[in-house]
Amino acid sequence: MKRITISPKYQVVIPKEVREALGLKPGQKLQAIAFGDRIELVPVRPVQELRGLLKGMRNDFKREPDRS
Repeated sequence: MKRITISPKYQVVIPKEVREALGLKPGQKLQAIAFGDRIELVPVRPVQELRGLLKGMRNDFKREPDRS
């Protein structure tokens, strides 16, 4: 685990190892989410990367009568 410092302008530098492991690029957007006493930065991925995400998912389950 790497430690980072918040600059006077509230900026942080993501360590090189983390950037490379997640494939982050300059200009890429991240979502900042607060969970209790921690912050999670989640990369925003283009919609095109989601293509095929649900491929192979079963859709033969029994539905409730009021759902068609």
